[in-house]
Amino acid sequence: MRKTLRLASLLLFIFIGVGTHYSYAQDMSNIRVDELSDTQVRNFVNQVQASGLSEAQLEQVAISRGMSTTEVQNLRQRVDKMKLANQKTDSLSTRAQQNLRQPLQDTLNSISFLNPEQVKTEAEKALDELKSKVFGASLFQNADPQFEPNLNLATPKNYVIGTDDEIMIEIYGYSEASYKLTVSPEGNINIPNIGVVSVAGSTIESASTRIRNSLSSIYSGISNGTTNVNITLSNIRSIKVILTGSIVKPGTYTLPSVASAFNALYASGGPTLNGTMRDIRIIRNGQVISTLDVYDFLVDGSLKNNITLQDQDVIFVPPYSKRVELIGQVKRPALFELKAGETFDDLLKYAGGFTEYAYQDRIQVLKNTDKERRIEDLLSSQFNQYEPVSGDKFTISRILERFENRVTINGAVFRPGDYELSPGLTLSMLIKKADGVKEDAFLNLGYITRLKPDLQPEQVTFNVANILAGTDPDIQLKKEDKIFISSIFDLKDEYSVSIDGEIRNPGTYNYAEGRTVKDLILEAGGFKDSATPLRIEVSRRVTDTDITLKNGESAEIFQIDLNKDFEGTNANFLLKPFDMVFIRTAPGYETQKTVRIEGEVLYPGSYAISKKDERITDIIKRAGGFTPFAYIKGASLKRVGTLSLQAGATRDDQIALQMEKEESQQTLQTLTAIQQDQNVALNQGELQQKTKNDYVGINFTKILEKPEDKENLLLHDGDIIFIPKELQTVKVGGDVLSPVTAVYVPNRGLKYYISQAGGFSEQALKKRSYVVYANGSVKSTNNFIGIRTYPQIEPGAEIFVPKKEFRQRQTISPQAWVGIGSTIASMAAVIFSIINSSK
Repeated sequence: MRKTLRLASLLLFIFIGVGTHYSYAQDMSNIRVDELSDTQVRNFVNQVQASGLSEAQLEQVAISRGMSTTEVQNLRQRVDKMKLANQKTDSLSTRAQQNLRQPLQDTLNSISFLNPEQVKTEAEKALDELKSKVFGASLFQNADPQFEPNLNLATPKNYVIGTDDEIMIEIYGYSEASYKLTVSPEGNINIPNIGVVSVAGSTIESASTRIRNSLSSIYSGISNGTTNVNITLSNIRSIKVILTGSIVKPGTYTLPSVASAFNALYASGGPTLNGTMRDIRIIRNGQVISTLDVYDFLVDGSLKNNITLQDQDVIFVPPYSKRVELIGQVKRPALFELKAGETFDDLLKYAGGFTEYAYQDRIQVLKNTDKERRIEDLLSSQFNQYEPVSGDKFTISRILERFENRVTINGAVFRPGDYELSPGLTLSMLIKKADGVKEDAFLNLGYITRLKPDLQPEQVTFNVANILAGTDPDIQLKKEDKIFISSIFDLKDEYSVSIDGEIRNPGTYNYAEGRTVKDLILEAGGFKDSATPLRIEVSRRVTDTDITLKNGESAEIFQIDLNKDFEGTNANFLLKPFDMVFIRTAPGYETQKTVRIEGEVLYPGSYAISKKDERITDIIKRAGGFTPFAYIKGASLKRVGTLSLQAGATRDDQIALQMEKEESQQTLQTLTAIQQDQNVALNQGELQQKTKNDYVGINFTKILEKPEDKENLLLHDGDIIFIPKELQTVKVGGDVLSPVTAVYVPNRGLKYYISQAGGFSEQALKKRSYVVYANGSVKSTNNFIGIRTYPQIEPGAEIFVPKKEFRQRQTISPQAWVGIGSTIASMAAVIFSIINSSK
């Protein structure tokens, strides 16, 4: 049940419910289903199928996010249409479709295995697929790519030194020394034996010159080149940058001093969905020193204006000023931000251009006015002049799924298929393009299926031979014409012959003119070892029988006699279409048939049936008779066809192996009679117990004393005889208080063993109790003029107590009693008036 409800819930998502960043899914009020692209709807369906929500939960989240119930209904219809357009997949069953359209209150019991927070998250992922994504919004929100500064690069020459930078001075050559010096808050470094050198505010290049000049006063080798100096930054300082405006996480950030504007934007999560990507301002000392356009990087890979930041720089992200939407057949459908003066050509560049299936001549534009919406057509000639307005929505349609110059030819031609409709193409020219007609082509008639101006189909027939010979006027072909030339084999039944009986490969074979009975036998693999070449019968259809005769022929029979070398007087008998050949079994041919005897006999195992009239007692004699422990009364015969059993298998093992076999007809009839007589409603456990009885109930004691008795059955192939050890228990089951296996006590009746199981239950049908004996026979309780006689109990027996059929009592309401009383009173009044009138 749980699995069924879960599956139903997953189907319901597709028709009810509506993922980059979840905050964007919080407002669904502006969703218009009619304006969604097929890709958006398809992505939504995929997201829903991957989630674990119920339909009720998904709808609740959608409505709470502002999506109207009207749009929810529109979405259902939209997905319906998409499914109808994709009939290659299996459609939903009628019952499933009815369930999909049940109201919300009928689906509140749908099962979900998610907690409330998971429900919200999974629902927002699915809902977000219905909203267009802002181009570039995921750049700063995903884990990759990461805009982090690489501290292992060489120090840029224009790097400005500041407080807390660490400068490495390495002196080598005639003199050697190494210093790591930190820039003080005053902007100085103190070089041992030289003194203080001011470096703050200088670039690394100018500071290096100043330090080198100071070192020359002590190290004379620096001037003549015998001593070298290498000056680098060994550790850089941190700076504080302020990010404000439409930023996901505005605030003050501590960054390495080599960080760029992109590094800061990444650390803050980038612009919000209402923030600009085209006019990000970097402010230093109250002045805008650079403007960053993220589209330069997204479209061209350019990091223009991505300057290195300084301490106390401010990055300000204003709201966007113009944003339009582009959906349909473009490579990057999304929401795009445009600058003043940019045209539709620029927008198309940001979207990566058209896809291969885009219809480019005319584009639909949805515009917003002060009161309502307006639709416009944008022609391809206007792309480089048209300036979109904020809120415009451009839809790029798909080209039509049809051909402007296609004709098709099929049938009995050498190269069937689609061809170009070139100017002036005629029927004869197309047949030549298809390498002509095949040898089996039906030349009297062909036809063309073509569309009339009102798109209604019409059929044009032609004589293939006359068209090819030029005696009939050639036919000028039109767009989407479909030509078909039949094969002569398409116009008649496929001829075949069949062979059956004692042949290696019986079946149906293709007819060939001149084929003989001998040829067909050889093609079918020859005779089986059990076959006789004599009395081979051939059955042939009768096509001219007299239907007025009662004894009219329905088939013509021929008899053929061959020898093992396929020679004979009729060996070359010619076959005709639809002939049926029958090979008979050789008289007296018999395959070995086996039976199995198990249990308490001297030589258990499998035995071949040596003669047709071999009986149970004969096989017992061949097995050496019984052991001293044999319990003859419990011996059984199982007749369920051939079956391979392991030696030493117990009776219970045999029953388990035979549960799926067809029941013994005798036992089944007995049990059915008991059930019908009792009118008992059987539960599943009772039915299973009955189907386990595959045994033929036989009194082995009787047939051993009187082998000529009718119960000494003839043996069949696959029979299993089982001689158990002496049984010492009795099983009690069914509607008793405690089903049990009790120890057998001689001369004790059924009620004794019922008491061992705690007695009858309240629902027990006592008078229909019955016993299944060890040999498989069944006896039921008898009732005669109120006297109940129970079956005798023997070792190994199983007592079963059925259950009463439950019948619901129908109560009569007070109104019904009043109606019954009124009816009786009326009838009494009528009878009384009749009596009075007769006096």
